[in-house]
Amino acid sequence: MPTFSKHMHGTFSWAELATTDATAAKKFYASLLGWACEDMRSGPDMIYTMCKVGAEYASALYQMGDAMKGMPPHWASYITVDDVDAVAKKVVEQGGKVLKEPFEVLDVGRMAVVADPAGATFCLWTAQKHIGAGVLHDPGAMTWNELFTSDIDRAGKFYASVIGWTTQAIDMGNMGVYTLFDRPGEKGNAGGMMPLMQPGVPPHWLVYFAVSDCDKSAQQVRELGGKVLSPPMDIPNIGRFAVVQDPQGATFALYKGAH
Repeated sequence: MPTFSKHMHGTFSWAELATTDATAAKKFYASLLGWACEDMRSGPDMIYTMCKVGAEYASALYQMGDAMKGMPPHWASYITVDDVDAVAKKVVEQGGKVLKEPFEVLDVGRMAVVADPAGATFCLWTAQKHIGAGVLHDPGAMTWNELFTSDIDRAGKFYASVIGWTTQAIDMGNMGVYTLFDRPGEKGNAGGMMPLMQPGVPPHWLVYFAVSDCDKSAQQVRELGGKVLSPPMDIPNIGRFAVVQDPQGATFALYKGAH
């Protein structure tokens, strides 16, 4: 299990679930992804649950309070940046929105919640005591983040200007053109992007979690009370994935690499 003590600028480093039922969510994800959950009090009325894969923190979840009433359960993707305040300013300059201004999270880091010009939300994170995930890509851990958007060209330019990513357009044959985001200064894929095809679904970032067997995990989602939105399918020579929903309605994806 490769572990991390630091994440580079432009890296997806954390995934966080906002849910209507934290107790049920802990049971679901512990059964599906093998998480060990640790509750931590982060305020007078809030419990923040840190979720481990092995000995390393991999993600987190919390129950939505009154301030989030009416919002659907959802997974949030965090991008590590060198300077949250500077990047949040770029978000606005490039046509996005700052939904929650930069603020300190105790002594563990500084963050902001933002949206790109099409409305896809994500979080910015500058680490202090908490780097984000100590493990990525292993079963149970976050392994990929993918943007579904209504304007591929504008999104590519936005993330290039704001985060510093470069883009690669990959011809996937029958699956169409897939865009890869590369981190600044290297050919390390930071994430991907596809055109939004589902009517009524807003632009969004989708979190992928690694599993040992995509088909078995998808079936387990059903057995645990969730839904399979897109059944397991192959990406030729790359891997196999499924898009699923937990019992409270938060959508995420399962992924097993081909190699």
